Amino acid sequence: METEEGGSRGAKRRGCTFQKNDFFPEESFKSWGNYGKALRETPWRFKDRVMTRSKDETEVVEMKGRSGNEMKKTLNSWDLIWFGIGAVIGSGIFVITGLEAREVAGPAVVLSYVASGISALLSVFCYTEFAVEIPVAGGSFAYLRVELGDFVAFMAAGNILLEYVIGGATISRSWTSYFATLCNHHPDEFRIIVPNMNPDYGHLDPIAVVALIAIATLAMCSTKASSLFNNIATILHCLVIVFVIVAGLINANPQNLTPFAPFGARGVFKASAVLFFAYLGFDAVATMAEETKNPARDIPIGLVGSMTITTLVYCLLSLTLCLVQSYKEIDVDAPFSVAFNAVGWDWAKYIVALGALKGMTTVLLVTIVGESRYLTHISRTHMMPPWFGHVDDKTGTPVNATIAMLTATSVVAFFTNFRVLSNLLSISTLLIFMLVAVALLVRRYYSSGVTTKENQVKFVVCLVLIFGASCGVSAYWANSDGIIGYVICVPLWVLGTGGLWLGVPMAKKPKVWGVPLVPWLLALSIFINIFLLGSIDLDSYIRFGVWTLLLLLYYALVGLHASYDTAKDFESLSNITTNQVHDQDLNHVEQGLQTQKTTT
Repeated sequence: METEEGGSRGAKRRGCTFQKNDFFPEESFKSWGNYGKALRETPWRFKDRVMTRSKDETEVVEMKGRSGNEMKKTLNSWDLIWFGIGAVIGSGIFVITGLEAREVAGPAVVLSYVASGISALLSVFCYTEFAVEIPVAGGSFAYLRVELGDFVAFMAAGNILLEYVIGGATISRSWTSYFATLCNHHPDEFRIIVPNMNPDYGHLDPIAVVALIAIATLAMCSTKASSLFNNIATILHCLVIVFVIVAGLINANPQNLTPFAPFGARGVFKASAVLFFAYLGFDAVATMAEETKNPARDIPIGLVGSMTITTLVYCLLSLTLCLVQSYKEIDVDAPFSVAFNAVGWDWAKYIVALGALKGMTTVLLVTIVGESRYLTHISRTHMMPPWFGHVDDKTGTPVNATIAMLTATSVVAFFTNFRVLSNLLSISTLLIFMLVAVALLVRRYYSSGVTTKENQVKFVVCLVLIFGASCGVSAYWANSDGIIGYVICVPLWVLGTGGLWLGVPMAKKPKVWGVPLVPWLLALSIFINIFLLGSIDLDSYIRFGVWTLLLLLYYALVGLHASYDTAKDFESLSNITTNQVHDQDLNHVEQGLQTQKTTT
């Protein structure tokens, strides 16, 4: 059977090879005349992509077939738990805790982690229900395509890829910092300093690039091998974390917690918005659903279990750091190593640095695994060229997508300081998590042909109240110290959520595992994510706006037309197949009748 790309499903290809029509095989790009016609049809095509929804079975069955080969199902719940812990612990706690504690929240950074952890756990619930129902490599991109349509899914996809590129770049640069500490050098001694260049971009980091290449090579070889490496490294990392907590409490000085919140509640939530970066990684575990042996059982255990453990560990580690050293003296590059050095435990900084390196190595591994699977599934829809969606027949891994994401991440890591990156990363992450919560509300309360017009109107009104109230609280928090805004907006949020709970019947219930207390927990997830978005600085939103404009430009010129053509080709193929089956059924009936007449 032929795919839309015109190739055979069973054709065996190795990664990083090129064939005709690997990049722009669609009808719209076969000539300049076709492309001009496609551009003239942009408004109608855009309307079609906005209104059309994918189906669960399309994502689970048809999309996987477009990769040529299937990914190997080798992971169980323990693999997912260790992947989850390895993916998350190491990124935030060893990268930006020092910066946020020193300049934004003080010792109250522990409360920032609590707030971020609650929001992340609510998002984990959403991801878990979706991953069980739609176990594919596309993660949130696939979920949004099913519930909110291609356009929303594409905009989210662009931010997902940005999130992973920035996350990988940030962690790899911090990897250099801790490696320098382990070698008893200052991090900048291992970087190339370009004179007369903005320090945010002029500290070139070749070691970060080498680390990324080495880890990506392992990820391309085998998912199971990556899992085994992650498990061993994470166990060693956990032993180091236990050491840090015990040794830190031995050297604790409670006076360092005074003042506890020097920057006030505003500082706590501002830090919380940035520290959401620390929980980046669990969504990468959701992309491994396609490689999980029993998604219905393993994914809930893996996602919820790893996030619960992670939140507890983050709170303990951040509290320990602030007990060992005054927040004013915390080093922003390697906070834990320098803190032990400050109390006379010079030897301990090497253990901490080694543990941090192990933690960040596993985070980079899972980041590379996750981002390549996202790009693979996005490419299956042709929103990105289908070449990126190829799965290598020997390794069972998406080699092309891995190399592409490695290249982008390496370029950013080589040039850019993580202070510039962290806030922009949090905007993308919070936006995606909010959209996933909205998509799950749509999945539960709206179904074409089931939900009545009256209930559709009620659902939209309630959703507008939830959104409006959440945005109102976020804006008021960012611009005022009063309480009148909360007095107005919070009751509106309760009204919207309560109206949805009491006035709109559910159109669909989960088959295996579902988020509890719907719609309250989903509405709370939307509220917290929007609230935290209001705590991020203006410059980050300007950078985010530029990125959004670039995404819109690409979608209007390329992504829209490629995905439109592919969808229409698939519909035509499905209709042909349906007609063939129908004709075969008619032939069988006619043959039966003829046989019956002959017998008579």
